[in-house]
Amino acid sequence: MSQEAHDIHEPETPHLDFEGTTPYEDYVKADVLTHLQHTLSDDPGEMVFLVTTQVMELWFTVIVHEWETAARALRADDVATAIDALKRSVRELEALNASWKPLGQLTPQQFNSYRSALGEGSGFQSAMYRRMEFLLGEKSASMLVPHRGAPRVHAELEKALHEPSLYDEVLRLLARRGYGIPRDVLDRDVSRRYEPSEAVEAAWTEVYAGDPTADVARLGEALTDVAELVWRWRNDHLVATRRAMGAKPGTGGSAGVAWLEKRAQKNVFPELWTARSHV
Repeated sequence: MSQEAHDIHEPETPHLDFEGTTPYEDYVKADVLTHLQHTLSDDPGEMVFLVTTQVMELWFTVIVHEWETAARALRADDVATAIDALKRSVRELEALNASWKPLGQLTPQQFNSYRSALGEGSGFQSAMYRRMEFLLGEKSASMLVPHRGAPRVHAELEKALHEPSLYDEVLRLLARRGYGIPRDVLDRDVSRRYEPSEAVEAAWTEVYAGDPTADVARLGEALTDVAELVWRWRNDHLVATRRAMGAKPGTGGSAGVAWLEKRAQKNVFPELWTARSHV
C-alpha cells in the first residue's frame, strides 16, 4: 500500500495544539476539581473519603437543579417537563446512592485513622443537601443556623426555606385538576415541615384508582421512584455509619446512628405510600 493510500485510511489526528488551556478544561474546569482535595491526615483512605464526599456534593447540586426544574414546570401546569426532570433525578439518585459503596466497607479502625481530621464537620452541615431536604418538604429554620457565617449560602437557604417545596407544587397542581386538596394544606406555612393529611391521602387514592396512563398518575409514580431512592440513601448512610463507628456520637455532635435511624424511618411524600392501602 502506498503512503498516500495509507494516509487516507488512517483516522484523523485530533487537534492537539491550543493557544491556552484546552476547550475541555475551559468547559469542565477539571484542573480546579482535581486540586480541591487537601487531606489533613497521613492515612491514604482519607483521600477516598474526601473525594467521595465531594462527588456527593456535585450530585446534590444536579438533583436540586432537577427538582427545581420540576417545581417550576408544575407551577406552569407542564407535567411532562416535570416528569422528565424527575426521571432524570432518579438516575442521578442512583449514582448518588452508589457513592456509599467506597465508604460502606470501612472498618472502625480505618475510619478512626482520619476521623479526627473532620473535627466537628458533619454531612448534615451540607448546604446543598439541606436544599434537597427543603425541596422534599423537610423544612426547619434551625438548619440555617450553621450557615450564618456564609452570607451567600445562608441567603440561598433562607430563600429555599420560604419557597413551596416540590411536593407543595404537586399538591397545588392536584387542586387545580379538581382533586380535594383542602385549603389548610394549600395555604400552609411552607417554611415548616410538611405533615401528612388524610385528605391528601384520599386525593392520591383517587388518582391511583383512575386512569393509570393519566399524567397525574405518572407523576405520582415518578415521585414514588424519587421517594424510594431517598429512603435508600438514608438507609445506606445509616448502614455505612453503623459499620464505621457503631453507636458513637456523630462528628457534628448528633446522636450518630440513633439520629440516622430516626431519619431512615420517615418517608417523603408520605401519602403516596399510605394511599396504596386504599386502592
